[in-house]
Amino acid sequence: MAEPGNPISAMTRLRNYFLTGVIVSAPLAITAYLAWTVVHWVDSWVKPYIPSFYNPDNYLPFAVPGFGLIVALVMITLIGFLAANFIGRSIVSFGERLLGRLPMVRGVYRALKQIFETVLSNRSEMFRTVGLVEYPRKDVWSLVFVAGEKETEINARLDREGDPLVAVFMPCTPNPTTGFLMYVYRSEITILDMTIEDGAKLIVSAGLVAPGYKRKLVTADGDALEVGLVNPAVEKVSNLRFK
Repeated sequence: MAEPGNPISAMTRLRNYFLTGVIVSAPLAITAYLAWTVVHWVDSWVKPYIPSFYNPDNYLPFAVPGFGLIVALVMITLIGFLAANFIGRSIVSFGERLLGRLPMVRGVYRALKQIFETVLSNRSEMFRTVGLVEYPRKDVWSLVFVAGEKETEINARLDREGDPLVAVFMPCTPNPTTGFLMYVYRSEITILDMTIEDGAKLIVSAGLVAPGYKRKLVTADGDALEVGLVNPAVEKVSNLRFK
């Protein structure tokens, strides 16, 4: 609200409206652009292999975007269906044995298969927790994704009694797909309540998009009380003033 005697000029109002429009429309436009780019990329790979008789682009005066993506989804689902039955499992096992005899290919195939099985499996406990570790020095904290505790040679050699080593992934800003794998003692990890998605947003935005959190108060008896959800982004926008 403008103070008496200091009205907001028309140009300031127009600039505020423009900046508000950018904040609202830019994420929508970028999301639509990325989705459209992915659709066209899949179409460019799949459509050349579709027989001309089944390709609607040969009958219509315009190209049908997304048709290649639909065909790819149907084919992948069909492959999964065939691989789930006895005959399909036999074919897959034969192909894996064949790849297992190739010196260089077998290592790449096994590594990729294990990664996809771990990431896509519903039983996976990988990257379900966000934490903080003191890195690269004391009193400087870095955000990490906790991979979980697994029995490995590293744990067997370096575990302390009652304080096991935990694999954590420290992503880089602004690209969370790159980073460092580190083994940290569980007692040195501060676990956060934020989700993996919120942690990724914090990484990508370089700390500008902070997730909401619940303030907690402790009573005299030591019981925790949740005061309510605090969203730093909402508070910042509500107090926003363009000058």
